[in-house]
Amino acid sequence: MIKSANNVKTVGITGASGALGKELTKLFRQKGYKVIGFSHSKTNSEVNLESPNKWIKWECGKESNLKKHLKKIDILILNHGIYNLSRENNNYENSIEVNALSKFKFLNLFEDIARNNESLIQKEIWINTSEAEILPALNPSYEISKSLIGQLVSFKKNLLDKDTKKKFIIKKIILGPFKSELNPIGIMSPKFVSKKIYDLANSKSYLVIISPNPLSYLLFPLKEFFNFLYCQIIYRYK
Repeated sequence: MIKSANNVKTVGITGASGALGKELTKLFRQKGYKVIGFSHSKTNSEVNLESPNKWIKWECGKESNLKKHLKKIDILILNHGIYNLSRENNNYENSIEVNALSKFKFLNLFEDIARNNESLIQKEIWINTSEAEILPALNPSYEISKSLIGQLVSFKKNLLDKDTKKKFIIKKIILGPFKSELNPIGIMSPKFVSKKIYDLANSKSYLVIISPNPLSYLLFPLKEFFNFLYCQIIYRYK
């Protein structure tokens, strides 16, 4: 379980002003959690019963400035991202920076905080990736960035040392197409996806798949299994 009756946990959500971020915020608030919302937007500062308890403005590349805020968080959900169809070189750079490198910086920061945390409560990080990690999304820059963060998360999880595993939990969430400003023709609703994330990530499973595509439920576990075997070889022969 991720919440005990005697302890109200704090959830941090990046991309909290987006379609899925708003639904996740509402759901966690309804469940009694305190929510800290991270957003690039200057306008999303309203606080009400369906918003985060607190808004934090941040910029990609300056994740280290958030360390004092991250120390207060029990569960960090990395939900931010961009989807741009431009073929310009700077779009590839931006997609890799926002969708992959920024999330990896958050992951490393939160791991460091967890390692030095004296509390008995484990820190958790839930990272939203995408089917585009291995399946086509008709957007090369998006596919490259999602493939990169997917591989980084898998290696990070499989190469954690035993002491860190006792303090730090990583969950990878593979999402299929859901309706949002970035994808107005998405099949799934953000409300449906947010409830699935809460229900499935509340389990002990590392890999959480939410998709209408049956191939995802076959391919991603296989990919993670081979990554696990590869990391075992690294451990044995390093």
